[in-house]
Amino acid sequence: MLVRLIAAIAPALILMWYVYHKDIHPEPAKLVVKGFGYGALATFLSMVISVPLMAMGVFTNDPTNLVESIKVSFFGAAIPEETAKLVMLWLLLRNCSEFDERYDGIVYGAAVGLGFATLENLEYLLAAGADWYSVSVSRALFAVPGHFCFAVVMGYYYSQAHFLRSYAPKGTKLKMWLYPVLLHGTYDSIVFASGLNSVISGLCSIVLVVFCFKLFSFTRERIHKEVNDPDILAKILRDSAPEPGDNLPDEQ
Repeated sequence: MLVRLIAAIAPALILMWYVYHKDIHPEPAKLVVKGFGYGALATFLSMVISVPLMAMGVFTNDPTNLVESIKVSFFGAAIPEETAKLVMLWLLLRNCSEFDERYDGIVYGAAVGLGFATLENLEYLLAAGADWYSVSVSRALFAVPGHFCFAVVMGYYYSQAHFLRSYAPKGTKLKMWLYPVLLHGTYDSIVFASGLNSVISGLCSIVLVVFCFKLFSFTRERIHKEVNDPDILAKILRDSAPEPGDNLPDEQ
């Protein structure tokens, strides 16, 4: 049982260590752990969304064709889970004074996403019975890095919306939810459709995992570039500056 527990938790901890130690100014460990806990709670919140959808017949947990695979991937997993994770990320950061750098969005997004992945991983391994080892290897290579990727994307756009405010690219607030949903839904569609053509699905899954790590590198580089872009910083300062004619407090 202890080995199974370690197998469930280790992949997420390794990825969290990776993203945490990329941070130039590391976040408080206590807050990162709190983010993990919020991510675990997101698994229950996601069921509040997915269970009614299944009861209404929007999707089935036993897809027999490609269309059903896509439905369960998006309505049974991607939409409920990414919505729940975004809600938890907002709850974590809405009054957080430590959220003061753009890269922080990725750190806290990863904490929430990997907290979700850890509890989900544990559920799968406990349900796998004697096959838990093969399930743990598969999920360590595919599912957990997948959740990591979705979290990085969500955290990246969350930071954009938070720090650039009105100067954020158009649609940024929608992208923090939509892009993780699209990536998650695509990933799960491949997994659920694997019975239709396992060879092609397996190759696509490998490509998706590689893409996850490439995406993380891209977003981190982009954040550091934008932080040091004087034009963007100037826009933020102008946005924060009082308008001419505003009533300013008297100097003491």
